[in-house]
Amino acid sequence: MISVLGPVEAANHVYERSVIEGVGYRSHEIVGQTAEGYSGQKIVGRISGSGNFYDRTEFELNVNQNYINYTQEASFEYFPVSYQTGTYDQKWKDSLCVINYDAGAVVTEQYSNVESLEKVTTISTVGAGNSSDVNDSGIDASFNSNVIGVSHIGWLSREKGEKRYIEIGRSVEDTTGVFSIDKYVQLRKNESSSASRIDWLPCM
Repeated sequence: MISVLGPVEAANHVYERSVIEGVGYRSHEIVGQTAEGYSGQKIVGRISGSGNFYDRTEFELNVNQNYINYTQEASFEYFPVSYQTGTYDQKWKDSLCVINYDAGAVVTEQYSNVESLEKVTTISTVGAGNSSDVNDSGIDASFNSNVIGVSHIGWLSREKGEKRYIEIGRSVEDTTGVFSIDKYVQLRKNESSSASRIDWLPCM
């Protein structure tokens, strides 16, 4: 007997809540996208390092409604750890990039060579609606951190012109040492046409 199945579709709504706490080595990656190619919203996050850590994260992605919500409250303290399986000695790395292709906007938060980090990050995206003539897309991002190490926070807003990209605005903040960072970013598009989507955006 042969069974014929139609195309398999992925889950179009994702929600994850996690609390990870411990001492040792940790590596974690999260990736999500609401549409294929250079459209919709995209998120990429990576964490790795050894020592003491606490991480509470909520992540929600909806394909049909074209949005991403992400909140992370975390603290990391670096030191080497040894087990029978080996020694783990890596300063903490924490990176997050969120792209809104509909709005031509991207925000990036990165920490590396971290000896100590306490942070609260909240990001929400809104994409262009399929049934609306108005492109009211954008990114709202809030970064609050105390870091001993290297930090990099940036955002970029681009518009697609007739012959080239027009850079509406850009900000890049780099620090090395002991810093307290509190930053809020709102990148919003509100126009009558949703046809002008940016087909290439870098993580700043």
